[in-house]
Amino acid sequence: MQWWVNQCFHDRQCKPIAGRAFTRIRFIGQHTIHLINSPKLEATSMHTLRKPYLVFLGDVTLKSDAKTGFGLRDWCASDVIGECRLPGATISLGLRHLSPGEAAAQGAASLVIGVAAVGGQLPETWLPVLIEALDAGMDVISGMHTRLESFPELREAAARKGVRLINIRHNDLPLPTGNGIKRSGKRLLTVGTDCALGKKYTALALTKAMQNMGAKASFRATGQTGIMIAGMGIAIDAVVADFIAGTAELLSPANDVDHWDVIEGQGALFHPAYAGVTLGLLHGSQPDALVLCHDPSRETIEGYPHIALPSLQTAMNRYVEAGRLTNPQVRCVGVAINSSSLDEGGWQQYRSGLEAELGLPVCDPMRGGVDAIARELIG
Repeated sequence: MQWWVNQCFHDRQCKPIAGRAFTRIRFIGQHTIHLINSPKLEATSMHTLRKPYLVFLGDVTLKSDAKTGFGLRDWCASDVIGECRLPGATISLGLRHLSPGEAAAQGAASLVIGVAAVGGQLPETWLPVLIEALDAGMDVISGMHTRLESFPELREAAARKGVRLINIRHNDLPLPTGNGIKRSGKRLLTVGTDCALGKKYTALALTKAMQNMGAKASFRATGQTGIMIAGMGIAIDAVVADFIAGTAELLSPANDVDHWDVIEGQGALFHPAYAGVTLGLLHGSQPDALVLCHDPSRETIEGYPHIALPSLQTAMNRYVEAGRLTNPQVRCVGVAINSSSLDEGGWQQYRSGLEAELGLPVCDPMRGGVDAIARELIG
């Protein structure tokens, strides 16, 4: 039966497409939907993944193409039991090499495609390994544009073994529109002056730092690699624009008053292509706190040399101004820097100068950690 979801976060009005009487949808816990006064139905509006993983690297030759695999190795090492490479691969994660059959015998529940293929298309030369994984009883997880089920061989193998083909970049389940109603709990959103400069790593590092300090904190994934690390989430950049804010509300539901959801940011308000995604995520997340991410080696939007980056103070002001629509109390609590372009002396000088200018803690998640920002949050 098909349903569409309309407004309200805790209790949502729903109506069957066939036109039957209204019923109620209630979100139980974090992700499960129960339909009340209707035939019992349980569903989820976000991907949930089975762990542990076997990471498939295909025939990758560029380290940058294997960033998903490296992200899984770095942030959920206990959930990764090995890697699988084709003979042409020259990049390794430094993990033991296992065939799908060997991995399944050692408890692997899913094979994750940990590389980005050219154009986001799945090469047919990868199919034998994916079929072997399915035949071994593993789900196959992909973050590429090509849908796994577009290959009849994969559909047949998955059906034969009763396992799943999971396309992280796609979500065909109903998603709500936003309502702006205040939810209990606390939220932090990582935002940026541009794309691809550390919003995911900052969110992961902050979650870990806060947990180590005894705070209640959960990482909320909005991108493909983040979803694979967390084991659940929704790829925000694949959501139809009308539903981005509502999806963000769904990703970060009401929680304990002292619990922090640390939400992975996407895009940038200053990006000519992706600002819409950023704004919808900002409004739906209703963050109490923002951490601004920046790469000091960039002077313009990457790939858009005609668009200059704003100053960090201007960027913070714009994000706070936009965020006040759904949370008037939002504030910026710190700055996360990708300092990979700076030597140690240059980084220390840059950091101390920014802290003096902005009056906020400045950190690099990969170079000293983010404890200073975490302490700012939890006191």
